[in-house]
Amino acid sequence: MKKKNTTIGAALRRLRERGDAGMTTAEYAVGTIAACAFAAVLMAILQSGGVKGVVTSVITTALSVSL
Repeated sequence: MKKKNTTIGAALRRLRERGDAGMTTAEYAVGTIAACAFAAVLMAILQSGGVKGVVTSVITTALSVSL
């Protein structure tokens, strides 16, 4: 009968062999906050007067093109 190896070294080896299966909860939280901050910056840029006019003209031109 083989005895289980319960040393700290064996436990660390098992953890290293598992690898990264995905993001942890803290990483999800940081990623979500970063995405929200990026969205807020984009909204601020798109709502400025000059950019709003350019975006409107691009959309108008794109919709008026006949296929």
